[in-house]
Amino acid sequence: MQQFLIFTVAGLSSAGIYAISASGLTLKYTTTGVFDWAHGAMGMVAAFVYWQLRFEWGWPAPVAFGICLFVLAPLGGIALQRLVMGRLQGTSDATRLVVTLALALLLIGVVQGIWDPSKPRTSQPLFSGNVVDLNGVRLAYNDLIVLAIALGVAVGLRVIMYRTRRGVAMRATVDDPTLAELNGAAPDRSATTAWILGTMLAALAGVLVAPTLSLSAISLTLLIINGYAAAVIGRLRSVPWTFAGAIILGLSVSYTIGYLPRLDTGAQYLRGLPGAVPAIVLFIALLLMPRPRLRLHATTRVREVSPKPAWTGTALFGVGVIAFAVVLVSTLSASDLFASTGAWGLGIVGLSLIPIVGYSGKLSLCQLTLAAVGAVVVSHAGGSGGNPLSLLLAGLVAGVVGVLVAMPALRLSGIYLALSTAAFAIIMDNWIFALPSFTIFGNDFAIWSTGSLNFTRFSVGGWSVDGTTAYFMFGAVAFVMMAVIVTGIRRSTFGLRLLALKDSEAAYATLGMNRQAAVLAVFGVSAAMAGIGGGIFGAAVQSTAPNRFDFFNGLTLLLVMVVFGLRSPVSAVIAGFYLGSPLFTNLFPGTVPVPVIMIGVAGVALGRDPNGLIPKLSSRLDVIRRRPTIAAALGVGVAVAWVLVLTDILTGGQWFGATAALVVAALKIAEGDERSAGGHERSSGTATQRLRQALPGRRSEAHDAPAPEPTRFSAPVEALGLLVPFTDADVAALDRELALPSATRSDRGAP
Repeated sequence: MQQFLIFTVAGLSSAGIYAISASGLTLKYTTTGVFDWAHGAMGMVAAFVYWQLRFEWGWPAPVAFGICLFVLAPLGGIALQRLVMGRLQGTSDATRLVVTLALALLLIGVVQGIWDPSKPRTSQPLFSGNVVDLNGVRLAYNDLIVLAIALGVAVGLRVIMYRTRRGVAMRATVDDPTLAELNGAAPDRSATTAWILGTMLAALAGVLVAPTLSLSAISLTLLIINGYAAAVIGRLRSVPWTFAGAIILGLSVSYTIGYLPRLDTGAQYLRGLPGAVPAIVLFIALLLMPRPRLRLHATTRVREVSPKPAWTGTALFGVGVIAFAVVLVSTLSASDLFASTGAWGLGIVGLSLIPIVGYSGKLSLCQLTLAAVGAVVVSHAGGSGGNPLSLLLAGLVAGVVGVLVAMPALRLSGIYLALSTAAFAIIMDNWIFALPSFTIFGNDFAIWSTGSLNFTRFSVGGWSVDGTTAYFMFGAVAFVMMAVIVTGIRRSTFGLRLLALKDSEAAYATLGMNRQAAVLAVFGVSAAMAGIGGGIFGAAVQSTAPNRFDFFNGLTLLLVMVVFGLRSPVSAVIAGFYLGSPLFTNLFPGTVPVPVIMIGVAGVALGRDPNGLIPKLSSRLDVIRRRPTIAAALGVGVAVAWVLVLTDILTGGQWFGATAALVVAALKIAEGDERSAGGHERSSGTATQRLRQALPGRRSEAHDAPAPEPTRFSAPVEALGLLVPFTDADVAALDRELALPSATRSDRGAP
């Protein structure tokens, strides 16, 4: 009984931290409609700042705690609303998710740049050493205070949200901002208040949870994310139910850790279960949620587009990829080329995100986990001879797993579907991939034998791709083939169905199409592509540990894809080399993770242009394509620079720099040429207009008539008659806009 009480107290202490974190997340989602994946990262930043003030600089604990909670956290919340979150109107769920992921990655990169991650740091509880003895059970002051704070937060938020005018306005704003504004609410002010309170709760959870483990940016971020299960139990709406969910979560983790090692049989297969308990609770909570109504329409019709690719453009892209691979083979050093062979496999995993997230709008966060399934199949089925048919088997097995993942989540959509796939990825990372060897039909089998998978590169008869150069080119060809498949999906009827499903699930079902079949099909196809990509990656690196496929790396892959353009295969090339090649880190040697920070900044800026960087860059380069002479000169310059590399006059890095300089120079010349041509045309048009004015009867009223002035009202149109009375000028302006006979308020019988 005493041990039961000890485990219960420990579980309630963890539950208090989960409740604080989940309450802040629920508050943000309820009042702004944004599910903040950076919530844990904000708490992590507060934990590091508190450690710096309290233990490195020796400030008193109340002062350090007060600065983190009441100064830095509110300022951070205001900055988030003004600079990031306020610009997410008219973006898809995927874009909103990725912006918050980018913010988390940016905060992690900044913290790792300021505080060396290789240096161990520990924090102490607020009331370290003070305990209360209760029937032989020693209760730490810190645990009791954490639970009391969590209960106070739950009660306080409930009162604020349902008993104050500001709270009601905050809840109304997320349902219908325009209607709330007509009723006197201020959406911007409500959103700012929500982000201030949510950031303060994240900071509070971060400072309180830090003493339970060594300070680590990624560990702290992911630990606070465990509280998301409690928020889902509260359906992201109810703070009391969120508090109850935190109690369930905390006790489940504590009892699992306490009683699991006491099992006599099978305990070795449950060793990783405690780390997967929060994800299991999250998955069960999602399955027990009531079925939501079908989404009527998307909010992305204007700002996000999915252009139909042409076969000619796909062919040119394939030629460009092969040419790019040839250039890299001839310019990279032997070590860099070997380290980059896995980039094409990860690039294929990036391509698998295009149909499921880019076309259908289904947020899958487990694509890299499915790639790990493919890698396991290739490692065990490829054999010592490197049978290439193992890739097909990897695609088949991963596709089946993808369908199985989608089946229980068919009733989910939006952020709930994303959370279910995230739960699957975390369960696989923390438990399934860590299972020891087991026996199936008398055969010993280990998913990740001895902590790593070993691969043999593929060969057929006398043809082999065992060499680094041969395998690098093999990966490029496989990537091009997968890009062709993605183009075929977009141009097919199936691709049109996916776009229709993304635009309006209700309309899709009304037209008699089977939504469940489409979701299962796109999950299966995308999972099969990811499995093949994982197998190609594994054979490229020849030996890999499971952490190469973990959940955090999967989030980074999705982030890079969305930042550069989720519907462009060029983004998959960049994502593959970002995660699977040392080229980016070689550009910025040192301890500061500059590439991580750059990707994070670009992701945070997605609110301005959710289509990504590649479409924007492509539109800029169109000016070069419209100038054949300049384009040809650019091609000759790049070829000459490559010849200089082959003759050892230039290095590979110098070739990349020279190519970038040539592209920038060609762009500037082409833009200048186009401006000159446009200026000449405008000048000619002005002369023609003057000639028409000089000749009687030759004036064109359509061209010479002045543009009408915009209609002006005394207040915003939505406020007229509700918050501000009509004036005669307002009535006259409305009559002009509606083409009605002119009248004043007195003519209409107005008092």
